[in-house]
Amino acid sequence: MTTPDTQPRSGPGILRTALRRNIGAMTWGTVLMGLYQAGETAFPIALGLIVEHTLREDRNLGSLALSIAALAVIITTVSLSWRFGMRVLQKANTTEAHRWRVRVAACGLQPVARDVDLKSGEVLTIATEDADQTADIIEVVPLLISSLVAVLVAAFALGLADIRLGLLVIVGTVAILSVLSVMSKRIGSSTREQQARVARAGAKVADLITGLRPLHGFGGNQAAFLSYRKVSTRARRQAITVARVNGVYAGTALALNAVLAAAVTLTAGWLAFDGRISIGELVMAVGLAQFIMEPLKLFSEMPKYVMVARASAERMALVLAAPPVTAPGPECPAPGGDLEVDCVRYGPLRKLKFQVAAGEFAAIAVYQPRAAADLAAVLAVNVPPDAYEGVVRVSGRELTDLSIEAVRAHLLVNPYDGEIFAGSLRTNIDPSGTSRMLPEAVEASMLTDVVALHREGLDYAVRDRGANLSGGQRQRLSLARALAADTDILVLHDPTTAVDAVTEQLVARNVAKLRRGRTTVVITNSPALLDAADRVLVLDDGVIIAEGTHRNLLAADEDYCLAVAR
Repeated sequence: MTTPDTQPRSGPGILRTALRRNIGAMTWGTVLMGLYQAGETAFPIALGLIVEHTLREDRNLGSLALSIAALAVIITTVSLSWRFGMRVLQKANTTEAHRWRVRVAACGLQPVARDVDLKSGEVLTIATEDADQTADIIEVVPLLISSLVAVLVAAFALGLADIRLGLLVIVGTVAILSVLSVMSKRIGSSTREQQARVARAGAKVADLITGLRPLHGFGGNQAAFLSYRKVSTRARRQAITVARVNGVYAGTALALNAVLAAAVTLTAGWLAFDGRISIGELVMAVGLAQFIMEPLKLFSEMPKYVMVARASAERMALVLAAPPVTAPGPECPAPGGDLEVDCVRYGPLRKLKFQVAAGEFAAIAVYQPRAAADLAAVLAVNVPPDAYEGVVRVSGRELTDLSIEAVRAHLLVNPYDGEIFAGSLRTNIDPSGTSRMLPEAVEASMLTDVVALHREGLDYAVRDRGANLSGGQRQRLSLARALAADTDILVLHDPTTAVDAVTEQLVARNVAKLRRGRTTVVITNSPALLDAADRVLVLDDGVIIAEGTHRNLLAADEDYCLAVAR
């Protein structure tokens, strides 16, 4: 099994991994599909032999019965080998596609460097369409080999009748594949472009859905529609181009295969007319000429499928090879520790320095919204450590020494715009189903009125992105999820901006009570949350300019009073 550390990070590497992982299923599939093609080839050969035997003077009924029995065996072999061969290959194909979907989804959930130009809509397209098309290589290779077997068997049988017929099939097959291999390169490049444009359109849709409410608010619907229409039109035009190229490819392949089959038939007829082959051999040659149309068609389509699979694998490699936001370290933070920001310089933050002791409830009043967002991004490890100066320490350990998993388990940063997923209130608050703080989190976030409002209670169905909830309900649901996680260190960024003043007061008291003894940082200008905090740090112009309790700062600092008073 490929581990995350050794996973392939290139298109060819992904294809090699898929082939190596399914070598057993592909071997069985190749054998069974080879039997199928060999049986198909044997059918016209057997018919030719029966005709040849029938025309002899020493024919007998026993030989005819034996020939008919042989035909029955061939038909049975063809039927069963196709059925079980395709079952083996399709099962392996489906399983491999699922593996890559899981792998792409896992990588998509990991934070990556900001310079990677991948959006959620693109990752979704890659995890579905591209994963399926990449896994098609599992079926392509056995079918390619079995088709080659069929063509070689047909050429050998025709060569036994007359060497010129066998050579005609071999030379014609090589010529057809040479022409189609050139055309398949165009298909590969066109498909890559189409996949990129479709992914961009998917990303645009995801962006529009995310910003649907704000767009309605300021009347940007038409501009958003025109923007998506432009991207979608480019994807549609490219799809038409790909369809046109595929059509030319399929038409050319069919025409060339038909020409080869006609050439074999006419050549066999001429040889029979000239007395160089028998009537039975003529029947065999005509039958094989008709039969090889199918394996030749399949054989000629394989380069196209290989190019499409490779293009899809290269798209997946964009996700799998995306550099992480930080290289994982080997250490884990000690439980129940403190949080220290030491001389961090990033964006509007200028040598920011502060420390929150273990078990303290601290609030940070930030005068500039951009500084608040950048501070939250740094603490959430959404910014690579080498992208900013200074150090962030969790329980005395630097972030660069900790793995992402360890940081996530110990330190949770809940953004003000936390996502709400389709499901229920319960699954949104406790996605893993393991939280022991679910009732307390619901009560502390004042989500109890939402639960009581519906007969289903916590099992009330929530639509995608919380479409059937108000802004305040969505924000309290996100807060409940953060509290239910019960991490050692919790950072909340503006958790009550969409909540009324009375509810905000209750939430502030509840959060302070529930998080007592746990390190909690709230980045906010809410008077209720600031008043509930043990200590308030004032962040202005990128540095901490004052600290104290909320009431002392109100009494002593006029700027603070103007910034936070409502």
